[in-house]
Amino acid sequence: MTRTTTQIFDAAATARLIPYATLVDALKRASIDYVQQRIASPERLVVPLNEGGIMLSMPATAPDLAIHKLVNVCASNKPRGIPTIHGQVMAFDADTGETLFILDGPTVTGRRTAAMSMLGVHTFARARPREFLLIGTGTQAVNHLEAVGELFPDARVWVKGSAPARAEAFCAAYRGKARELHALASADANLPAAIDVVIALTTSKQPVYDETARADRLVIGVGAFTPAMVEIGARTIAGSALFVDDEAGAKHEAGDFIQAGVDWTKVGGIAAAVQNVTTLLPEQPIVFKSVGCAAWDLAACRVAREALSGG
Repeated sequence: MTRTTTQIFDAAATARLIPYATLVDALKRASIDYVQQRIASPERLVVPLNEGGIMLSMPATAPDLAIHKLVNVCASNKPRGIPTIHGQVMAFDADTGETLFILDGPTVTGRRTAAMSMLGVHTFARARPREFLLIGTGTQAVNHLEAVGELFPDARVWVKGSAPARAEAFCAAYRGKARELHALASADANLPAAIDVVIALTTSKQPVYDETARADRLVIGVGAFTPAMVEIGARTIAGSALFVDDEAGAKHEAGDFIQAGVDWTKVGGIAAAVQNVTTLLPEQPIVFKSVGCAAWDLAACRVAREALSGG
């Protein structure tokens, strides 16, 4: 029977359908499905728009569900006073091809990206983190702050911006999303030694974190998603065991690793780690790089479908 109406969810409704805790579990399953080829997720198609904008087409299919994320990224929207990212994620019946529902694209991207970082924390952190550092003050920093607040409610969160005023403004705007939220006193301030997890969330072309690797500090790179970008410096990378969320995509998009000239044969995937297939050196520092792929959007749609079915 053909469906006559399709439910379309705005940003707020989409967020309610995909809570972080459930999404982390779904990403764990999807990472295994993806590496075992139960999810097909080809490289994203990039098509130009006016004024340097781009349209991104990202489909993924699995035996139980199919999705297509179509988002437009237009940096020229900033002076217009409107968001730079617009789009949707459409979910389809994998048997009939019928449209099941449509989610807000930027919300899905933001939440599944933050949830992948949290899966990295659950997988690679030596102990339950008590202090996080978020480097960056954009939308992804907000998503990650929300995820930390939901999953690690007792943690203290530090914020480092490109300027102290940015970090202070971020903390003032989002104070209620973490038990303790603090801005670093200056952009070049020494990091508190107690920080357990560093998450870089910028589009920088210069390292924003290049400390000596520490076994008791997990470093996660999220923002540098082109070969020209780099957030995590070569010193940190050289002293660490390296893992990525998408092994195929990382070779083209993980600017930190590309510029550091890493040996890709020694870079592990998170799917192997969550299955305990990879044996980690007990005291070796770890850098986890997330570049994203449509398989993670499919995981989010699995969560939303379950919520909509009342399961």
